[in-house]
Amino acid sequence: MSMLVVVTENVPPRLRGRLAVWLLEVRAGVYIGDTSKRIREMIWEQVSELAEEGNVVMAWATNTESGFDFQTYGENRRIPVDLDGLRLVSFLPVENQ
Repeated sequence: MSMLVVVTENVPPRLRGRLAVWLLEVRAGVYIGDTSKRIREMIWEQVSELAEEGNVVMAWATNTESGFDFQTYGENRRIPVDLDGLRLVSFLPVENQ
């Protein structure tokens, strides 16, 4: 079991309902819980199937250098980058509109 955090933006209510089955929604679109790897993987399958045009980041505790790992779904200015085995986040430039 490890701590899990899921943050959603612009996802359908159906996915939010599914996440609320396994995790506690502490703020709009922010879910936390203590889950096994199997449950975490099952939650990610639901994210991949139901997030549609939204975006999601899932982070969990692990025994890496940083103490956590994460994965993302959908378009966002923040892009995960691997730098010598350390996961960091890079920002895309703001588009002029």
